[in-house]
Amino acid sequence: MSLAIQPGSTDLLLPTAQPGDGTHPYTVHTYYFGFTIPEARIGAYLYFRAQPAFGLCQGGPVIFRGLDNTELLDAEYHDYRATMPWPTISGTTITVDNGYVISWPEPGRLALLRYRSPDGAVSFEVEQRAITPLLARGHIVPGEDDHHAGAHREPGGSEQFMRVTGQLNLRGEVLDIDCLHVRDRSWNQIRTEEPGGARPHPPLGWTPICFGADLALQTTSYEPEDSDPAWRGLYTLPDGADPFFNSWVVRKGELRQLVSVRRTVHRYHPVLHSAIEQELEAVDDTGERYHFHGEALAQTPMHSWPNIAFRDSVFRWEDLLSNRVTHCTYQEICYDAYIRGARRER
Repeated sequence: MSLAIQPGSTDLLLPTAQPGDGTHPYTVHTYYFGFTIPEARIGAYLYFRAQPAFGLCQGGPVIFRGLDNTELLDAEYHDYRATMPWPTISGTTITVDNGYVISWPEPGRLALLRYRSPDGAVSFEVEQRAITPLLARGHIVPGEDDHHAGAHREPGGSEQFMRVTGQLNLRGEVLDIDCLHVRDRSWNQIRTEEPGGARPHPPLGWTPICFGADLALQTTSYEPEDSDPAWRGLYTLPDGADPFFNSWVVRKGELRQLVSVRRTVHRYHPVLHSAIEQELEAVDDTGERYHFHGEALAQTPMHSWPNIAFRDSVFRWEDLLSNRVTHCTYQEICYDAYIRGARRER
């Protein structure tokens, strides 16, 4: 991935399809936001994806707490709906049919999110203000680019770290929100649902870590085979393939490429089989090194494509070089071969 700043105008990019215009049926546009409340071991997954070929949308907010979540409905609250009408866009405000609203006072810099459950028992209002540039990214799921030859529209994506403030009302438990979090989105990506994925691969971790504008990084990676990962014997990485991609760091205001990443998992969730303790070592293109240790405070299975097992987490990260601590989401996907293999090992 070559690093590039994405114009904020893409935040409102939600192209529709017309009959016969060549839009691939698996084309999606996605929006992901979130927040954490570490002292309460709470994470929030705020997501929707629109499918222009069908004029449909799915998604909504999911609030989860702790590590004892093994079913989708174990979450503290969810209003993730599988089939909704196309989102409504009025000016710079996007409204999903379940009442989840994203407003953009300053596209590329400032978003306001709000939601209220149908019974009024759960609600949130948050401000998400950028602390890093809006960074252009390519494909996030290996193999999805295999389907883009001759695509009707150019695919794209973006990532950005935000300062998130606001309040969550969780059935009368009122919690203040003040955290650093990442957001991302995709448009015109073609993501199919074939068994095993478009390109079978080991469990893949999306690992954003942010301490502030002076240190914020993101990498997408596999566990290296020489670390004796749980996937060993189930998959084979191509010779010479890097176990990481889509990897960058903002260091003291400077945008840099990560040229080396090693993510080593020390413990897995006993039921979900995803990482709950891990280390991340990285080197950027100036030679600066980074070393973090992370442990999960919360984790849950999450709604996703039906051919993927998806886990969202709240991780506590310690910078082992400076002793600073932060919290952020860690997200992991895997396919059926890994789940079957991990289950047999128990």
